[in-house]
Formats: sequence, C-alpha cells, structure tokens
Amino acid sequence: MAEPWLSIIGIGEDGLHGLSDRSRSALAKAQHVIGGDRHLALAEVGARGIAWPVPFDIAPVLALRGQPVAVLASGDPFWFGAGGSLAQHLDAGEWQAFAAPSTFAWAASRLGWRLEAVHCFGLHAAPFARTRQALQQGQRLLCLLRDGKAVVDYASWLTSQGGGASRLWVMERLGGPRERLRQTTARACDFSDVMAPVAVAVEVLGLQGLARTPGRPDTDFAHDGQITKSPMRAITLAALAPRQGEHLWDLGAGCGSIAVEWCLAGGSASAVELRADRVANIEANVLRFGLDAVLTVLQGAALPALRDLPPPDAVFVGGGFDLALFDALRAVVPPGCRLVVNAVTLETQSALLQLHARYGGELLQIDVAQAAPLGRMRGWQPSRPALQWSTRL
Repeated sequence: MAEPWLSIIGIGEDGLHGLSDRSRSALAKAQHVIGGDRHLALAEVGARGIAWPVPFDIAPVLALRGQPVAVLASGDPFWFGAGGSLAQHLDAGEWQAFAAPSTFAWAASRLGWRLEAVHCFGLHAAPFARTRQALQQGQRLLCLLRDGKAVVDYASWLTSQGGGASRLWVMERLGGPRERLRQTTARACDFSDVMAPVAVAVEVLGLQGLARTPGRPDTDFAHDGQITKSPMRAITLAALAPRQGEHLWDLGAGCGSIAVEWCLAGGSASAVELRADRVANIEANVLRFGLDAVLTVLQGAALPALRDLPPPDAVFVGGGFDLALFDALRAVVPPGCRLVVNAVTLETQSALLQLHARYGGELLQIDVAQAAPLGRMRGWQPSRPALQWSTRL
C-alpha cells in the first residue's frame, strides 16, 4: 500500500518537544502544513504553513490531494477536532493520524477526575445549552471554549440557569510552559485576562437537572397550547421506542415536544410544521434543550416534505393525518419503519380504525383526567379522548 499523502497530527502547547518521533517525521516530510496560526507557530513550519480559512473549511486540504500534507490539530484530532471532518471525505489508505493527549485528558489529570465519569463538550461554535442535559447536582463537566470572553459568558449563562454556586476551574494553555489554572464559581467568574486555548471544568451545584424519562412537564416547553400533554407524550414515546442514533419524523409537530423528547433519548429528528408561529416555538425549544445539532425544523405541509427528509426509523403524526399521508409514507419510508399516530377528531379516528382493520398493529384508546378546582372542592377535568395506532410500515 502506498504511503498516505495526509498526516493528521495532534500537537500540544509544548510544541515540537511533545511530538513523537513518527509525528516529527511525518511533519518533516510534508510540503504543506495546514493548521491554526497558533499550531503553525508551535510547529515552527515557516513558509510551509497554511492557516485554516475563516469560517473553518477543509477544502484547502482536499485541494492538495496526493501531495505530502500535514494537518495540525489540538491534542486528539478526533475528539472535537479536524480529524473526523477530514476522514469522512477520504479513503482509509489516504491518511494517517498521530494523536496527542487531548485537552480533556490534561484537565482531568490536573484535577484528579476520572475522565470516564465526566461529561465532555466542545463549545467553540456551539450554544451553551448543549450542556443542559448534564447540569445536575454533583455532575462534572469539561468544556472547550473559544476564548476568554466565552468563559465569562458561559459562567453567566450557567448562573442564569440556577447554577451560580457551581465550582469552576478556568484552565489555560494546558500542557505547556504557560499553563495556568484558576478556581472560582459561576456567579463570581469575572476574569478579563483569559488566554486561549482554554477549557472550563464545572462541578455542578444548585441544579436538579432534567428528568431522564419522557413526559417532562408541559411548562418546560414553549407552546401555544398545541402540545402533546405530558401523560400522552410519555405513552407516545413508549410506543415510538427511541433508540440511540435513530431518526424520527415528527409530522404536524406543533411545538415539537415529541421530537425534543426523542432527541433527549439519544436520537435525531426532523420536525415538520405548517404554521410559522409554531415553527418559532419549535426553534425556541431546540435552543432551550441544546438540540441544534440533532433536531431540524422545516416549515410546510407534511406531504410535500417527505422526499426531502433523511430516512426515518420511526414516524410520529400528531396532526393532519389522513389516508393520503399514510399511502405516501408507505411509499417512501424504509421497510420496518415504526409509525405512531395520535388522533382526537372523529374523522381521523375513523381512518385509524380502517387502517387497523386492514394492516393490524396496536390500537389504544387513552382517556386522561386531572384533578382541578370545582367550586369550593375538586373534580376530575378530562382531556379529549385520544386514539393511538402504532404499527410497522
């Protein structure tokens, strides 16, 4: 096998001194070296250096295909680094990689934390809400941040979530001669002289965290009343049976609560909603729960959108279901795809009865009532009865 033309090299704050012999050899053979300005300076590559474009783009690397090229990345190139972005565009024999200790590894070693028990986040270009699922009393987080301002901004955001008492360690230039660690709290963090690269370690205090089961309170979501209510949502998620990495179509999504809870269970989703005001609510919930990387929102009618969506493992229809949509779904989804439909109108319930008689599946009638004031006393306030059909297409 020919020698790979691309070498992906992890480099730390100790520069060339910290590289292995094989890393140095690959770097020496490269005609072109691509990396951030800081990495290029650490590697002392001189005129061979090419800085990454802003915004980040791997096109300059691919344009040099076949020539001896080295790419420099911080620490482990495949942990929130350029390695994964490059490898998905290359054949296995085209590249080789040389990893160095990641910033996460340096941070955990400085604090004495078990890295396997820590939540790790890359927040260079991601919203702080990505960390929300880990914000629970006693949990530990390691977050890579863009710069010093982002440190103060993240501390302020954490305080706004109720975690102002959380302990913070601000860690700059780990593994190098200019390394510095400082401890504070989220509420008191006001450092104005933080230098990149920087990571923040967090020990969460004062936050209860998100429940780990579906059926979270309706008040957790932005909505206009068009929401699958908490008990019904829990039953619906049980029928959808989300699994890690699976994709959901949420058609007639309303505020997107089903899609949100599916993604919180480890999947990804496409939410399709006709009304612009409800699309705005879905987008607000995406940001609130930090799901921007896994939940896509499309405005429009469900039927025309189907062929433009990624293949689903499951489909949920909460509104707008009819026989035409069912026929369209059968034509485009993969065999074995799970379908769950909730219906409250007599017309849609009639359609579900017909489909159940013809195709089988599970049919469930759900009646929910909650205690509510009734004069000076209390009584049961029923919700509209719902019919749920679940099947495989």
